Amino acid sequence: MLGGLRSLWRVLSRRRSFEAGMTEELRFHIEEYTQDLIRSGLSPQEAERQARIEFGGVNTVQEECREARRLHLFDALGRESRYAVRLLRKSPGFTITATLTIALCLGANLTIFAVMDSILLRPLPFPEADRLVTVYNSYPKAGVERDGSSITNYYERRGQIPAFSSLSLYRNATAIVGESGFTEREQVVQVTPEFFSTLGLGPMLGRAFTERETSYQTDNVVILSDAYWRQHFNSDPGAIGRQLRMDGNPSTIVGILPPGFRFLSSEAKLFSPLSSNPEARSPQNRHSGGNSKHMIARLASEATLGLAQAQIDAQNAALGADNPKEQSFLSDAGFRSVVAGLHADHVAGIRPVLLWMQAGAIALLLIGAVNLMNLLLVRANGRMKEVAVRQALGASRLHVVSEAFVETTFLTMGGGLLGLAVGAAGIQLLAALGADRLPLGSNIALDARSAAAAFVGALLLGVLLAAPIVWLNLRGHSTATIRSEARGATSSRAAQRLRHAFIVAQIALALVLLSGAGILGLSLERAMAVSPGFRPGHVLTSQISVPWSSYRTWPDRVAFNEKLLRQLATQPGVAATGIVNNVPLSGRSGKSAAAVKGHSRRAGEAPRGHFAYGVDGDYFAAMGFSLREGRFLTASDSRRAGRVCVVDEDFARYYWPGTSALGQLVFNGPDVKDDSEAYTVVGVVGNVKQAGLTDEVAQGAVYYPYAMRSDENLFVVIRTSLPPESLAMALQRTVRQIDPDLPLSDVRSMESRITDSLIAYRSPALTVAIFSVVAVLLTAIGTYGVLSYAVTQRRREIGLRMALGARPGQIRAQFLALAMRLLGAGIAAGLVGAWIAGESMRALLFHVPPVHLATLIGSVALIGLVALGACLIPSYRAARISPMEALAGDQ
Repeated sequence: MLGGLRSLWRVLSRRRSFEAGMTEELRFHIEEYTQDLIRSGLSPQEAERQARIEFGGVNTVQEECREARRLHLFDALGRESRYAVRLLRKSPGFTITATLTIALCLGANLTIFAVMDSILLRPLPFPEADRLVTVYNSYPKAGVERDGSSITNYYERRGQIPAFSSLSLYRNATAIVGESGFTEREQVVQVTPEFFSTLGLGPMLGRAFTERETSYQTDNVVILSDAYWRQHFNSDPGAIGRQLRMDGNPSTIVGILPPGFRFLSSEAKLFSPLSSNPEARSPQNRHSGGNSKHMIARLASEATLGLAQAQIDAQNAALGADNPKEQSFLSDAGFRSVVAGLHADHVAGIRPVLLWMQAGAIALLLIGAVNLMNLLLVRANGRMKEVAVRQALGASRLHVVSEAFVETTFLTMGGGLLGLAVGAAGIQLLAALGADRLPLGSNIALDARSAAAAFVGALLLGVLLAAPIVWLNLRGHSTATIRSEARGATSSRAAQRLRHAFIVAQIALALVLLSGAGILGLSLERAMAVSPGFRPGHVLTSQISVPWSSYRTWPDRVAFNEKLLRQLATQPGVAATGIVNNVPLSGRSGKSAAAVKGHSRRAGEAPRGHFAYGVDGDYFAAMGFSLREGRFLTASDSRRAGRVCVVDEDFARYYWPGTSALGQLVFNGPDVKDDSEAYTVVGVVGNVKQAGLTDEVAQGAVYYPYAMRSDENLFVVIRTSLPPESLAMALQRTVRQIDPDLPLSDVRSMESRITDSLIAYRSPALTVAIFSVVAVLLTAIGTYGVLSYAVTQRRREIGLRMALGARPGQIRAQFLALAMRLLGAGIAAGLVGAWIAGESMRALLFHVPPVHLATLIGSVALIGLVALGACLIPSYRAARISPMEALAGDQ
């Protein structure tokens, strides 16, 4: 079969030489046979005549040769294509309208498909990626749905779970890279030695990490991405073994990753060992993941997710049996280690959003297809006499069918080409809306897969659009059609019912889209109206990495903070400055335990995880927190011996309902210890949206002095009377003056953080709103087109009725009644569809019911106005038909 296809391709690609060769070969055989006949005694003229009779007509033989090579099919396709082009050129208005409709609808679907393909459909770029899983600890009754995995989990599970052929741990981090004065803050992934073997894709040069390199004394090695290697080492293979300065310490380059290597959504270009000490690996730290370390594993060849989950559960039960107190604590918290597919888990949060956006795009495509199908049916009905005459003259049914398919496919393929441009523009629009910040969103592009999807979609659409036209052309008898056309009768009832059904479907789909856009927009509006718990205006934030290698003691780190805050306070326009180890809405939402003296958990009450922060300077004033009781923490609290803290209202309400929180004792950790280790509550602040504006879980937060809970990474917060971004250069300059090796990163205003946190609400609301506008426009065009055609088809009937005494108002009312029936049926179907759509996207809504009455009424009113507006022109035109002109035109 492949040989035949190759032969056919050679013939098609060299068609002229094939035709010339075939003619030459026939001429040769005729001449040879003629010579044979002459040698047998015939005259040259008679011999040539006999030879041509024997061989038959040259054209007939050539046609037989073409059929043997299947070339006649391509010849017929070429003839029908040229005919279709002529027909489309004769009606440029229809052709342009149809092509633009297809381009808009296919382009919208292509845009969403590119996003779906990048995020949901395309497998992760690793061998047998479907066997990669993630394992995380969950404490749902404590309000901690996900807490990553701990170093202890890694060492206890490594080699002990038969369902895993390999297991590894990683942590996303940052490092200051470069020589003094020329440093940059780079994202780094810290990994255990099996990380690359678990993924099935390791360094192309050099080696992976070894077990010996997982301690703090021996972890001064690094693996580079291909991009970093090319940019900073000019693709030099000799880079292996050279030194790269990281956090002030020299690290030896031991490996170079292959081109295009990327782990999930991380933009890290450097990989370093995940170091630990024996204390971090002890059973006491088994549940100290803090959602900062994450476990991945590769399933063994015969293993399944269910088997891996059962083995993890069994190991957890065995480990907990030695510590009944801990087991009771974990049982109250609902502890469980969850095994999930790595890809599915990574995109789980955005999956419902993308599915609904794709559903909206498909609804728009259906509306466009219905609109175009009505136009094509009107066009086909006007050509029924022509088709009937051609059939009467001998045209086969196959010819009629192929002609319809070729014409519609030409339309859809042309629209598909324009749709590629619309899709590219749509991808740029989604990028502006922040789609690149979605999980795996950086790979969204219009590539060959998307182009192939557009081609297949256009082809299928052409076939679907041709089906009703073929049915209309073949269902009637040619003689009856010619007679009915000669009498000027209206189109058949079946054709009318089909067009009316399409209009009903159009109205219903448009109502579903419009209603969906309304409740998504209302949901976005209500999410944006939520108070974050602080005043985000005129607040600039930036992240700084302060490595332990350079600032080894608490006094060193506190001194750095003091100097930075003091110098920033002298900058023009700065009203307040503060430091915190994590700002709200940063994307980091790890929680930790806190114990309260005097609080006894009731039977069945789960322990709770809380947000915990270390703050310095005037952090609360810089962020605009509200003080409910007591006082804020100040810079001096990090420099005094006494331990104090501030809690938020949720924390205070949970542990001390109805009483003051001031003076109460809080312990950093799950256990109540000696009072000397307690923190005295000196203030209560308002609740702050830590993880997201739509997060309604009362998690509670504790704010400690920075010296008591510092981190290698800190955020600087500045309240200013100037535009926040205008202080970015001054902030960087100030930091460099204190320490030339410390670069800034993630410099953003708090308002931009809030905006970005709403991408899961903003993107579907805006895209579906655009889809609904186009849908309403297409519905108006479709309704107007069908009723206008109905008026044209019934022109003789209307003229005759008016000649017999019918008044213009009666004619107008007749067509308006038809429009009202179609509109009523469409709205009824649309209401059912809107209810189903609302229920299906319940997870995307915020403080909005799936069926919002006001939004639904507004959508129905808008659709009704648009549809009735589209009906008025044809109705009034019908009422103005002159009986004499209508009857005279039919003669």
